[in-house]
Amino acid sequence: MHQIQLNDQLYQVAQRRASAAGYITVDEYVADVLQHDIHEETGNFDYLFTPERLSHIDRAAAQIDADQGIPSEQVRDHFRQKHKT
Repeated sequence: MHQIQLNDQLYQVAQRRASAAGYITVDEYVADVLQHDIHEETGNFDYLFTPERLSHIDRAAAQIDADQGIPSEQVRDHFRQKHKT
């Protein structure tokens, strides 16, 4: 295992992004960013499925399973309005 050093400003940015993406530690976030950068050409999109995003997907799926989803007409209306603006 190796260590890297980040200046305070860079560490704070990494800390905010890690937290927003659902990572437990900055180390985990930085390792994932580096891994993505190294393997970018492989077309592997696993890095997009952060713990927070997976949790969001699970909640949405549970709502859909419980028939609590948003009606498709409401979705179409929403995007019609977005398109107008």
